[in-house]
Amino acid sequence: MKPNRLIFCLFLLISTSLSADGIDASINAVIQPITNILSSFIFYEYTIFNTPMPLIVIWLIGGAIFFTFYFNFLNLRGFKHAFQLLRGDYTKPGNEGELSHFQALSTAVSGTVGIGNIAGVAIVISIGGPGATFWLIIAGFLGMSTKFAECIAGVMYRKVNPDGSISGGPMYYLEAGLHQKNLSWLARPMGLFYAMAIVFGCLGIGNMFQSNQAFQQFIFITGGDSSYFVDKGWLFGSILAGIVGLVIIGGIKSIARVTSKLVPFMTLTYVVGALIVIFINADRVPWALSAIFHEAFDPSAMSGGMLGIMILGFQRAAFSNEAGIGSAAIAHSTVQTQEPVSEGFVGLMEPFIDTVVICTLTALVILTTVYDPTMANEGIQGIALTSTAFSSTLSWSVIPLSFIALLFAFSTILSWSYYGLKGWTYIIGESSIAENIFKVFFCIFIAIGCTVNLSAVLDFSDALIFIVALPNILGLYVLAPVIKKELLSYQKRLQSGEIQNFRELND
Repeated sequence: MKPNRLIFCLFLLISTSLSADGIDASINAVIQPITNILSSFIFYEYTIFNTPMPLIVIWLIGGAIFFTFYFNFLNLRGFKHAFQLLRGDYTKPGNEGELSHFQALSTAVSGTVGIGNIAGVAIVISIGGPGATFWLIIAGFLGMSTKFAECIAGVMYRKVNPDGSISGGPMYYLEAGLHQKNLSWLARPMGLFYAMAIVFGCLGIGNMFQSNQAFQQFIFITGGDSSYFVDKGWLFGSILAGIVGLVIIGGIKSIARVTSKLVPFMTLTYVVGALIVIFINADRVPWALSAIFHEAFDPSAMSGGMLGIMILGFQRAAFSNEAGIGSAAIAHSTVQTQEPVSEGFVGLMEPFIDTVVICTLTALVILTTVYDPTMANEGIQGIALTSTAFSSTLSWSVIPLSFIALLFAFSTILSWSYYGLKGWTYIIGESSIAENIFKVFFCIFIAIGCTVNLSAVLDFSDALIFIVALPNILGLYVLAPVIKKELLSYQKRLQSGEIQNFRELND
């Protein structure tokens, strides 16, 4: 099917299926029971010191701590080399792959830096108070090590298709790596499990959640409860789905062209805006920093004391930077390099940008402006809280922030469409027909996401995406010795000059 016809059919299908009266309530009625079941299973809680702790969060924390020590704190030592790689110092012309280091990072970062940073941090603070921010930052640093391992494995075991395109990610390194470790009986099932989970998961974290929060922000700037669009989520979602469809038809190169331009612009604009707000409210910064550190270790803190807010911080950080999820490895697998370890260094920058920088700045904006401990009694507050925080200091910031939020959501949706697509083609095989079928369904779910309330979308997103951490981290444990051997070889050749710095050679 030609691209134009595909888009026309998409619009027709969405409009006819979503324009009926009362569709919002109907979708909520169907999705909410499903999310309840999934959440109770995936986030099964084990009580420690009278505080419930989801076992999936323990799994993620354990993996991040292990890889941090196993790779000797490379998450802190690798910044300089990561910057050199992003600058193209070690890029050899003609390397196999589809994207540059910078394009791969931009695509992957676009999947993490998004609405989750703006809305997710607000949710964390409204529930857990300032102290949750500290554990969110710690989780970001630890997650850099997990991301490092994922990206190396992604490049090591990627598949080059006959047309020159690249397919990679956890499903591929789970299958190939487990075969290599004489675990063939487990290889294909683990790959399929991950692929199926990422297909369904992408419809939550990278699709419905993003479109839902984008729609909420759109309603906020168009009049709130009096907005003409307040009950027309299907209309906003249909338009957004059509725009996404026009981009994703072109595949990863088309997505990368868009994200490599959007991500630097969005990130810089948001950071500058946040710094302006923090600077204007500089008198509140000492209190904010004190509250973050004090309440992080305060047994009487909000949401279950110290352990409770620690869990909350780690859970939101994982949702934000996706370390342990393995999704970013799908984008990084397409990089133009012959050295898998080089992309590991590039990949570890993602949690730093996403969680340590963006999330911290968002938290400081909220804490230095509108934060009130009583908001914990007002329920979950998402992107509206962050918007209010910015506008309380910069009255004109509502429109720019809303525009940035919409772009964040858009770029995240683009990246996750590719992640889900690669899971889909892993299951049923590479073909243009298979790809177009997935793209149509992905776009339909964008529209559906705009009709579901925040709690339903959040539960659905968390449940579906966190389950992929089970096979991914297990596979990384198995492959850890192989990855470390590759790392030691890379470091030795880098120090000896065998791996050439082309920037220095050209100078």
